[in-house]
Amino acid sequence: FQDLPSDDAAALLDNLPDDLSTSVIDLMRKKESGEVQHLLEYDDQTAGRIMNPNVFALAEDLTVGQAIEELQRSREVEMVFYLYVVDARRHLVGVVSLRRLLLVSPETPLKRVMTSDLISARVDTDQEEIAREVAAYNLLAIPVVDEENKLVGIITVDDVIDVIKDEATEDILRLAGVSADEHVLTGPFESWRKRLPWLGVNLVTATLAAMVVRQFQATVEQVVALAALMTIVASMGGNAATQTLTVVVRGIALGELTWSNSRRVLGKETLVAIGNGLVLGGVGAGIAWWLAGNPYLGGILALAMLINLIVAAVAATLIPIALRALKIDPALASSVFITTLTDVFGFFAFLGLAAFFLGRI
Repeated sequence: FQDLPSDDAAALLDNLPDDLSTSVIDLMRKKESGEVQHLLEYDDQTAGRIMNPNVFALAEDLTVGQAIEELQRSREVEMVFYLYVVDARRHLVGVVSLRRLLLVSPETPLKRVMTSDLISARVDTDQEEIAREVAAYNLLAIPVVDEENKLVGIITVDDVIDVIKDEATEDILRLAGVSADEHVLTGPFESWRKRLPWLGVNLVTATLAAMVVRQFQATVEQVVALAALMTIVASMGGNAATQTLTVVVRGIALGELTWSNSRRVLGKETLVAIGNGLVLGGVGAGIAWWLAGNPYLGGILALAMLINLIVAAVAATLIPIALRALKIDPALASSVFITTLTDVFGFFAFLGLAAFFLGRI
């Protein structure tokens, strides 16, 4: 265990119970245990937590030849594709590729071949932001600095791949109202405890939809076909909202959706909803006419479906953005609110229009 890189050891210990984690640390060599404990002091899901503190660095006053000699003397180097350059106080001042070192004269000062304009991460930078930076600039590694810009670690692309996998899994689970740390072998009591709160919220929101239907009880009693058809409107709205929600949450996670382009995204999703509403509403009208034998009822269903699809698109776009602004994970709570909105507006639009045009049905 103690032969693992410090960042991997910290990640494993983080998943163990506290008492077992402490016991394992006590069994490790002093140097390795100190590094692991230091990493565990950083906030979860930050650069400091996932970095490897054993980062190789070159002094800025070296020549290329001396830099190569330093590299040859180093037994364990986490990343040799990028070699980071520091000053006398270990402030990060540049980076040079191994290929660049091998192609220039050994007498060349390192300052002349290094690149001063480099991308780095602070120890408190969120791991999702690091993953976006690595993906955007096709990096193999990213250096980590403290508040004084001193080089304290490195995050390599294999760690970033783990981050991307974990974040994607977390978002998928949260969209379904499941805790991010639950897995297939989680005990039944623990799974029950974690799933119950969101199912309870769903029960409350479903009650709101039932209350809307209750307000139109007299209308449903007069036209029984409404009871069969209103589920079509709500179901289509829910499915459309899920599509938009998935795209929007992914856009937020990847940094593609920001306040600056949110209006354009909202406009696009609304246009898509209108297009789907016109096509599917027409099909739904035909189905309603065929099932109920009433063309007016088909027209009401088509109009209600169009309204609900537009509401679904707007809600599925704006709610995740609003939750993000409130520092709430959009994937965690969006689906609950949007399901409620599409059900409530779907039932209200369909039954409200039916009540208004009751004399013609």
